Amino acid sequence: MKNKIKIQAYIIGIVLLLGFLPAFSQQADSLAWYLETAARNNPLVNSNFALYKASLEKIPQAGAYEDPELDIGVFVKPMETLSGKQIADFTLMQMFPWFGTRKAARNEATEMSRMAYEQFREARNNLFYEVKSQWYQLCNLNEQYKNTQANLALLEQLEKLALNRYSAPSPNAPVSTVTPITGNVVTPPASNGNSMDNMGGMGSSSQATPQGSPTGNSSMQGMASGPMGSSMGTGSSSGTMSDVLRIQIEKAELQNNLELIASNRTAAEARFNALLNRRQDMRVAVPDSLQQLHFLIDDQAMTDSIIIANPMLSMLEAEANAYRAKAEMDKKMSYPMFGIGLQYSLVGKSNNSMVMDNMNGMDMVMPMFKISIPIFRKKYQAQQKESRHYRQASELKYENTLNQLQSEYQTVKQQLADASRKIALYQKQQELSLSTWQLIVREFSAGTTSLTDVIQVERQLLDYRLKKSEAIAEYNTRIAGMEKLVATSINE
Repeated sequence: MKNKIKIQAYIIGIVLLLGFLPAFSQQADSLAWYLETAARNNPLVNSNFALYKASLEKIPQAGAYEDPELDIGVFVKPMETLSGKQIADFTLMQMFPWFGTRKAARNEATEMSRMAYEQFREARNNLFYEVKSQWYQLCNLNEQYKNTQANLALLEQLEKLALNRYSAPSPNAPVSTVTPITGNVVTPPASNGNSMDNMGGMGSSSQATPQGSPTGNSSMQGMASGPMGSSMGTGSSSGTMSDVLRIQIEKAELQNNLELIASNRTAAEARFNALLNRRQDMRVAVPDSLQQLHFLIDDQAMTDSIIIANPMLSMLEAEANAYRAKAEMDKKMSYPMFGIGLQYSLVGKSNNSMVMDNMNGMDMVMPMFKISIPIFRKKYQAQQKESRHYRQASELKYENTLNQLQSEYQTVKQQLADASRKIALYQKQQELSLSTWQLIVREFSAGTTSLTDVIQVERQLLDYRLKKSEAIAEYNTRIAGMEKLVATSINE
């Protein structure tokens, strides 16, 4: 009865995991919906679930009796006996193990099925972590694309300002077209992004940007030598054509980065769809913005959750219990087995005068009892020692795995704290850079600062935006790693 309850509990758990994955999984194309789709379709998870169902079928096999034995013997020539001619013998025998052997075998099979169930949970949790990690990567790419577009819009506004300054009638002419630069047009919509390692020269393009006007070109020389050819750092409000060209160089860099981000997104979507076992060219919907998840750490609660819910620990615990049950079964197997049977002899009538008339042709029925004598004890003792050693090994592996998981928890906790500090730092730096940008554009329009300083601030602004988004993605990914450790959702 207890084993049936365990099996029913496992099946109910599977139904809850696969049939009713979190109640919040109703919105299509949400992360929860993708997790449910992955759990249903991923081949590795389905393979582990099939192995679990196969292990459940071993339980009734382990608790079954041996098949009864039927022996049939027919005399080629009937044998004369005192009761007549003996024609054939039929012997039916059923063997029974020692008391408690079948229960121990069922316990072992139940624990083995529990191990298969925990392996399935581990595969599912690993899949969920990979899906979440790829999801946040896609969100990063989306934010990266939006932030790059926002900075490209800033450069376009700056290019208009540089063109207006270049075409100004005199160095002292008032520049009335700079108002849009410092107004709402300059400030891009609030968005988060993620900086990638392969973002071209965005973080280091200042080394490749020309620092002076292109003097090798004759037309550019004419522009530089004209009335508007004064340097940007001399305090003149007039501009040069070289400023416009340098801005166009920066724009080309960002446009190339947009194409690179789009290419990276295509590859990331292919990896994401592979986890869901669907066509790699299917589009993946992500939210408009990447938000930091809310999470509070309770060391005691997290440690208890790891011990109770982590599938690796549960699997090793089930393995130790399986070897304990096997040792008990080996002990029972070292005791005698006994059998109960019945022998039926078919007897025909005989013409022999010595056969008594009242017994002539009477069939014979004989009850039988059989017992095994396990006198070779060494093999049984070796089996029990083997099971004890395996159980001891499982207990030691459990202890080692627990230590590793607790150490991993501390590592993830420290990484979460670092990511949280980075988010706060980059948020502050982004706000300061935006204020600096607005001020330096005014100074540039007045001719009191150079274009180099403006471009440097623009790069810093983009860099802080991307770093902030990257820190948010890292923070959310670490929370997904924490959820993998405790095998449950902790950020709801």
